[in-house]
Amino acid sequence: MSSEAEVEEAVVGRTKLWNDLKEEHGPFDIIGDVHGCLNELLALFSKLGYEVESRTDGLGGSSYAVRPSPGRKAVFLGDLVDRGPDVPGVLQLVMDMVEAGSALCIPGNHDVKLVKKLKGKDVRVSHGLAESLAQLEKMPPEFKGRALSFLNDLVSHYVLDGGKLVVAHAGMKEEMQGRSSGKVREFALYGDTTGETDEFGLPVRQNWAAEYRGEAMVVYGHTPVPEAEWLNRTINIDTGCVFGGKLTALRYPEKQLDSVPAERIYSEPAKPFLTKSSPTRLTPQQEHDDILDITDVLGKRIITTRLHRTVSVREENAMAALEAMSRFGANPKWLMYLPPTMSPCETSQQADFLEHPAEAFAYFRNQDLAQVVCEEKHMGSRAIVIVCRDEESARERFGVTGEGIGICYTRTGRRFFDDKRLEEELLKEVRSALDGAAIWEELHTDWVCLDCELMPWSAKAQELLRQQYAAVGAASRAALAETVNALAKARERNGELGSLLDRYAHRQALASQYADAYRRYSWPVTSLADIKLAPFHFLASEGTVHSDKDHAWHMQILGKICQASVQKQEKGPLLQLTPYQVVNVTDPDSQLTGVRWWEELTARGGEGMVVKPLEFVARSRRGLVQPAVKCRGREYLRIIYGLEYTMPENLERLRSRGLGAKRSLALREFALGLEALERFVGREPLRRVHECVFGVLALECEPVDPRL
Repeated sequence: MSSEAEVEEAVVGRTKLWNDLKEEHGPFDIIGDVHGCLNELLALFSKLGYEVESRTDGLGGSSYAVRPSPGRKAVFLGDLVDRGPDVPGVLQLVMDMVEAGSALCIPGNHDVKLVKKLKGKDVRVSHGLAESLAQLEKMPPEFKGRALSFLNDLVSHYVLDGGKLVVAHAGMKEEMQGRSSGKVREFALYGDTTGETDEFGLPVRQNWAAEYRGEAMVVYGHTPVPEAEWLNRTINIDTGCVFGGKLTALRYPEKQLDSVPAERIYSEPAKPFLTKSSPTRLTPQQEHDDILDITDVLGKRIITTRLHRTVSVREENAMAALEAMSRFGANPKWLMYLPPTMSPCETSQQADFLEHPAEAFAYFRNQDLAQVVCEEKHMGSRAIVIVCRDEESARERFGVTGEGIGICYTRTGRRFFDDKRLEEELLKEVRSALDGAAIWEELHTDWVCLDCELMPWSAKAQELLRQQYAAVGAASRAALAETVNALAKARERNGELGSLLDRYAHRQALASQYADAYRRYSWPVTSLADIKLAPFHFLASEGTVHSDKDHAWHMQILGKICQASVQKQEKGPLLQLTPYQVVNVTDPDSQLTGVRWWEELTARGGEGMVVKPLEFVARSRRGLVQPAVKCRGREYLRIIYGLEYTMPENLERLRSRGLGAKRSLALREFALGLEALERFVGREPLRRVHECVFGVLALECEPVDPRL
């Protein structure tokens, strides 16, 4: 610009690129390479619920009118032409649908080659081009002109649904999505080639999908495959119809695949692709998931979740989690979930109590919730149990071989049992109960994931009990007994020592109460008969994360499973139903019933109860509500805070404990746990599931100086 006036008059405009259709949200039916297979295309449309009507095209032949279901739109991935029996019929159908606004279409490399030939350029007539030219020669000139104009104007790829979906003939790397250049168009048409050819004379292609890390789902074709299978949020749906395979469509956003078989082999492929699948074959995604990339978990991580927006994981915490996961973690393919920590209720102001149900009920009432579920808190160890119907189901869904029908692991992702035989027996018993309750049929699944408490506590925490609790109890009782005896003798000579004797006698009684408290949760484990498993969340099954059901539903379906647990010995069945009560926190009488139930539980030595919103995921005007708060009994807390915590000076000090950090941590871990389950159920890559699981573990780990 040469003057201020030109600058003032200048207007900056923003023109959207042709490939930007983010405002198109679907739903879509994305169709793989058609290659002139008109009959199969019509059959596929009928299967998809489209209305197909035969009509006269006005050019002396017949054509078809195709109308989608209300709101749906077809998307063609290119390669409409070559090799197949009715290229003009396919072109006529696709052009009419695009013109009517009921379809989108992108070009394939065969379409581009035909355009060049129709424009008079020198191209090699091979790979089915001769068939297309011969069929088009029979059509009127105006049809060929329309086809040339249509194919020539097709855009290399489309970005749809707010950037969540990308369609391209041969695929599209993340950094190329939504861009426009010769390089982008070349990739969209031919993929990532090396410039070499294989023994069949076909281009050697790089597997770009194996390295894909993008957020958008990429649907493509180009290279025929026996089955359409997901890999890192990408899927190739060219299933070789023209070669005798099938024509496939992907429904979006449902991610449902529909196919129709080819009527016959129209063209012999240069490279055989219709190989018989082995029943033990892993999917491409499962094979790719055999190795996780350390760069996906190193450094500071910001993880996006549906429930809690983003969760940050500090580098020093990630380093500690990496150490724990790499040294002690179970096979990551099993680890679809780690449970969150749980905050206690607010500190009670009632005399002699640190925790009381009144404060738990008040928390949820202040969150504008009316009903809560109170569940008995078992004194055991948190256990996640995954059980498959059989080993084939475990291989098909989890990509594991030779690891049995499931796993039982701890809240830190370690196998619960060192004794593999004991784990196998436990999983078989749970499977037997699932069989008896007909859960496989009811939920249409071959696997389930349960959140449980496994008892006794000593089954996993034996060393902790022996080295920490038992050692303190034994030392305290021994030392205090000697002290009390000595003070008793001393008081005989000096009566003023009576108050000191009383103080130490009280401390001796507290030491005995401390030992009694932890002994209730410890007994020898020599076989499965010594173990109790109390499930309290039915977390997930095929296609569903059951966080959309309330806790009453969870307890009811778990009750059916527990009732089906076979009692084989005098110690009772393995599965133990978790007792629960529904309490209305706005009703004083209902609250009183809940308090009395808690008092009964703790009076007979129980740990206490967990109070949860009736809804699995609850929100208030303040945001996400705590998924649970624990309210523990007076004697159980002696294990946590020490044998003398009930002494007045100690109790007052403990009343000032802060809950903010614990509650923030619980919400973040809860969001990560459900996000991991949703990603697994949605069949996302293992790295995406593991990102959330690893995040939970990192938040639980003590930070490590990143310089070490």
